[in-house]
Amino acid sequence: MSHAKSREVVLAIKITEDLLKGLDELRDAWKRDAGSIPRGLSCSQSKEGQFVLVAAESAFITIPGACVIKGIGAIELIGAEPVFEAAASSKTLVLRDTPDGWKFSVKFVPPIVRERNAK
Repeated sequence: MSHAKSREVVLAIKITEDLLKGLDELRDAWKRDAGSIPRGLSCSQSKEGQFVLVAAESAFITIPGACVIKGIGAIELIGAEPVFEAAASSKTLVLRDTPDGWKFSVKFVPPIVRERNAK
């Protein structure tokens, strides 16, 4: 039985001015001193020159209707459906500054479901 690798789900969000300000401040801090970025967050730049922020599972929490990134702010999620399955693991939040605006997604490994000795 093969198991699917990680999946990435794009989030439908409402972005606030406070969150935009927090992201801009984090990007500026990263450009000045990459060592100043809080634990659980990593910043990079794509080949296209876009700023990419990755938040490890330890640096964000998903609650009904929102996703809170430690030290940056909250993202209001649009829709009531769960972002990922309850037993999912290795969750990371990926934020990309694209020419069309910020894109938010969650990468995760879906739970392994085994059907042993089913009769």
